[in-house]
Amino acid sequence: MPSLPKSDFLLDPSVTFLNHGSFGACPREVFAAYQQWQLELERQPVLFLGRRIEDLLREAMKPLAQYVNADVEDMAFVPNATAGVNLIARSLTLTPDDEILTTEHEYGACRYAWEEVCKHTGSAYKQQKHSLPLSTPETFIDELWQGVTSRTRVIYLSHISSPTALVFPVEQVVQRARAEGLITVIDGAHAPAHIPLDLTALDADFYTGNCHKWMCAPKGSAFLYARKTYQAAIQPAFVSWGYHDARFAQRVEMQGTRDPAASLTVPAALHYIETHNWAAMQAASRALIESVWHELHAITGQQPIAQPGWFAQMVAVPLPPSTDTSVLKARLYDDYQIEIPVHRWLDMPLIRVAIQGYNTAEDVESLYTALGELLESN
Repeated sequence: MPSLPKSDFLLDPSVTFLNHGSFGACPREVFAAYQQWQLELERQPVLFLGRRIEDLLREAMKPLAQYVNADVEDMAFVPNATAGVNLIARSLTLTPDDEILTTEHEYGACRYAWEEVCKHTGSAYKQQKHSLPLSTPETFIDELWQGVTSRTRVIYLSHISSPTALVFPVEQVVQRARAEGLITVIDGAHAPAHIPLDLTALDADFYTGNCHKWMCAPKGSAFLYARKTYQAAIQPAFVSWGYHDARFAQRVEMQGTRDPAASLTVPAALHYIETHNWAAMQAASRALIESVWHELHAITGQQPIAQPGWFAQMVAVPLPPSTDTSVLKARLYDDYQIEIPVHRWLDMPLIRVAIQGYNTAEDVESLYTALGELLESN
């Protein structure tokens, strides 16, 4: 039996869904709360958007801030983590003397954002190479710091990498960066409700995370955290009614007419988590993902990019070098009804499996069968 009933979710039952990591999936009761907010907005839009929305957003933020252990005044809702990274990157005062140091594991859309900022500021976006398979957190940090120079201004790092599904030691990275006077920007797109997250203990300068992925909130719900000393520098996506507000959240969130229902539904998603024994679900999911790691490497015959301990409920496994990832992804879906990411990273073909509480051993057995047949036929 799955840890979370499949019937709780709106996913197509004819599809084996092993891709919770891309966009998440919203439980029925959370989606109903989302629709209720949308209905309330439409019943009296002037009252809702003109007089109530600031207070509603602040009330919705309170349980989220408590969940990630942060001061509610240091957080603002954004549509997604990519938007959060964009706001940060475009708000920092960078010069041609500055470098942004990162890894080769970062999300492509956010890499584009940094590269565009660097194009306009003359600063440099520098991707540090790491040896594979990853060994220890200490080695990871030492290799990252090989890229630090007198020009390094910012350390930008995923909490959990998107293409490779690895959990990076961001706590130690932030601690070392702070000791050396470097700005830290953490992309936590996959972290909230997936791994423990304590923003006060982490003490990063900036952190952005999605609520619509592992927290199971509706699409379009995410947050941006900024240390108080940097909040005044954050430039909102649009110059609108909140622009001259001294308060961080109001300046970021007041962006003209929009549907705020996804953000307002975050408390409902947190309630779902609280009432469904999330810790037990995570433990079961991690046990299943570790067995996936073992079985898929046996099927593919490839060396791992990291050992267990570097991943949580999501894992990326290399495929044979000659694999046509576009064809394999299409055939897994068209022939076997399996929804799963298959992509190339640094010219290495990878398949990424995400296990949420609604996934079962039968789901991954279907993947083993399909992948074995397809690789054998190539």
